[in-house]
Amino acid sequence: MTGSWGTWLIADVGGTNARFALVDGPDGAPCLIRSLPTREHAGLAEAAAAYLARYAPDVRPSAACLAVAGPVTDGTFHLTNAGWPKGTPEEVRARLGVPYLDVLNDFEALALALPRLGDDDLIPIGGGSPNPDAPRAVLGPGTGLGVAGLVPTRSGWVPLAGEGGQVDAPAATDRELDVARLLRAEKGTATAEYLLSGDGLVRIHRYLAALDGADAPGLTAEQITERRDDPRCAEALGMFCALLGSLAGNVALTLGARGGVYLGGGILPRIADVLRDSAFRERFEGKPPVEEYMRGIPTALIVHPGPALAGAPVRLAQSLPEPHPAAAKPADAQPNEQGPNEQGPNDPHPTDLEPA
Repeated sequence: MTGSWGTWLIADVGGTNARFALVDGPDGAPCLIRSLPTREHAGLAEAAAAYLARYAPDVRPSAACLAVAGPVTDGTFHLTNAGWPKGTPEEVRARLGVPYLDVLNDFEALALALPRLGDDDLIPIGGGSPNPDAPRAVLGPGTGLGVAGLVPTRSGWVPLAGEGGQVDAPAATDRELDVARLLRAEKGTATAEYLLSGDGLVRIHRYLAALDGADAPGLTAEQITERRDDPRCAEALGMFCALLGSLAGNVALTLGARGGVYLGGGILPRIADVLRDSAFRERFEGKPPVEEYMRGIPTALIVHPGPALAGAPVRLAQSLPEPHPAAAKPADAQPNEQGPNEQGPNDPHPTDLEPA
């Protein structure tokens, strides 16, 4: 039954997939969770309208919170890896006819979800126990590379959004520096996202082949993750995890994230065993002269199927001044309902392994 807040439209929109759902207020369970291919739609408003028309034609949301993989600044948003034009929340709100609509960065939504994650939603990857009163950080590779923070205040948790995926790639070994040089020669720059993403894993594999004077077979990121017995694929995955460890350590130091560093995105859950056995944690802690400080910071892999969807209602609860009147909702729309060949919340998160 719809609560006093009404029905909210929420979304996690990446460069590959746009995942939508409905939820009754901040504590409701998402229902009618569906994924639409991002590039099949002209923009955010069109994708949201297509979802509502196809899966919830009788629903009139009282509010919406749409998390997008890109910067949200100065009243505009831009999906970095989708080819969509810049837009404004007001344009989307007017197109959908929703009384209130908010757009935020997808990792900002993911950060807001962190306090709601339980033990079953996380796989520990080393470190001590989190300080519950300290800042937290979240980052992760998918179609792009997202980074965000979460800071405790007297009035609750406040997310810190940014574009941390565009920092310089944290190359440290001679082999990594050689890879970074090839990247700079190809792209004119060597940013972290160019290596720590689905396309980035493909680049690492291709650059390693070039350094060895071998032909690269043109594997996709998904194929690289599956060919663990292939020496070059194994090296690419190992370098990927090591670079991620260095970057995660940099983020932890910058934010003082003694509340923990959490790893999201569409790639890492598929290589959880590789990540655990890699140099990730060694590189995370290897920050002289503060190694002891770093050893105390826990790192964990998020395996919740839709963490950004869990964070979007938190944002609405913080933003809306009071509950909105209840909106109509189909009587047969049950939590976690899914139709044939559609994704539900217990299915794996839509993969961002393929290049956007």
